[in-house]
Amino acid sequence: MSVVEFAEYIVKSIVKEKELVKVSEFQADDDIKILEILVPESDMGRVIGKNGKMSTSIRTLIQAFAAVNNMPKVKINIDSF
Repeated sequence: MSVVEFAEYIVKSIVKEKELVKVSEFQADDDIKILEILVPESDMGRVIGKNGKMSTSIRTLIQAFAAVNNMPKVKINIDSF
């Protein structure tokens, strides 16, 4: 399982409109990857959570997954459309 698939799995388990979730991967530097997670505006509140706790947890899980699987460092951007 790649880090993109893992991120999709985590976010799709939270949102209502699962088919609209998009996760893209970009290479920033040699040792850093950027994940961009796009969710519908209606689900943004669910993904952010109260005081940002849900988004912090999502970031922690994805970064831990990458570390355990010896992948490069991952930065996560969460946005809506």
